[in-house]
Amino acid sequence: MAALETYDAVVVGGGPAGATAATELARAGRSVLLLDRDGRIKPCGGAIPPKLIREFAIPDGLLVAKITSARIVAPSSRQVDMPIDGGFVGMVDRDVFDEWLRARAASAGAERRTGSFDTLSRDDDGMARVIYHVGPASEKAAHKNSVRTRMVIGADGANSAVARQAVPAAAERPLVFAYHEIVQSPTAGHGDFDGSRCDVYYQGRLSPDFYGWVFPHGETTSIGVGSAHKGFSLRNATRMLRQAAGLDGAETVRCEGAPLPLHPLKKWDNGRDVVLAGDAAGVVAPSSGEGIYYAMTGGKVAASAVEACLATGDARALAQARRQFMKKHGQVFWALRLMQDFWYANDRRRERFVSICRDRDVQRLTWDAYMNKELVKTDPMAHFRIFCKNIAHLTGMVPA
Repeated sequence: MAALETYDAVVVGGGPAGATAATELARAGRSVLLLDRDGRIKPCGGAIPPKLIREFAIPDGLLVAKITSARIVAPSSRQVDMPIDGGFVGMVDRDVFDEWLRARAASAGAERRTGSFDTLSRDDDGMARVIYHVGPASEKAAHKNSVRTRMVIGADGANSAVARQAVPAAAERPLVFAYHEIVQSPTAGHGDFDGSRCDVYYQGRLSPDFYGWVFPHGETTSIGVGSAHKGFSLRNATRMLRQAAGLDGAETVRCEGAPLPLHPLKKWDNGRDVVLAGDAAGVVAPSSGEGIYYAMTGGKVAASAVEACLATGDARALAQARRQFMKKHGQVFWALRLMQDFWYANDRRRERFVSICRDRDVQRLTWDAYMNKELVKTDPMAHFRIFCKNIAHLTGMVPA
């Protein structure tokens, strides 16, 4: 019997987290297998901040639109525009963007393979064996394969099979469900549509605990909603959002839905040879639902932890992935979670939240934090002014 292929690391999942992890490890000279299932397109608004573009060397040609402002819409339909002063947010199409990331991993030396993860087992010598199939699992013709590996990175999404098998607590994670429809963008001058502006709707009828969005992608536009409330109809809400945005007559290209994690898992590794990254680790930002930057950052720290473990043989090194990520971004996630829990609780609070967003200090600090991925600490007086204005809104001292 021929010896099984053996790798330093198998990365399960070829989205931004997995592709980034595979690239980092391949560049470090490790033998890497990047395993990704066929035909996967993640439902996503597709926004990437300038920090991601710089940090991960994303070419300008991948950007299908450059957003220079956001419009937020209150339950009363009142609108507040938030321009980006001297900058932009890039928009990408996930099918093209993710494939480019996988191709970059292959160029760095990772081996790409199409297949769906089935199980993780152990050989007699204790080394992990990854078993996967090619083709639809429902078909008897699905071809089973297996490879041996020293390390596994589970980057296979919010319902990660790797996480469920290797990190038991992952099975109990709460999820929010997102749904969007990709439509043909209207021509210039159509109604109130602006191809350089993202529209965000904070209305309970569209989402009782999240928001609705209209994100232009050049020739197409993503229109969608999210909610953790079971029984809430995301499709009906998206239909209402399309009507509100004047896009109900736009041609629908495709419809997609997927679960998203609500918060980072408390443990990302099995203490032996498995570490999680991206949605599998739960790194989607509360309040905004942003995931691409945090997924790629999670893939990078996961690769660093695996490299440290491979170099030293000390499995405790795997825990550094979560430590590094939370040290850098944990405070931001905490603040965004508080914001979502309070301001998204009902339409009365949403109305006041939108009102606060009229303030230029709020707009400037919001964009600074989003573009640079950290809480802004350089302007204490602006923070003090915002604190006072928040208190005034909360106590009803100013009208909504």
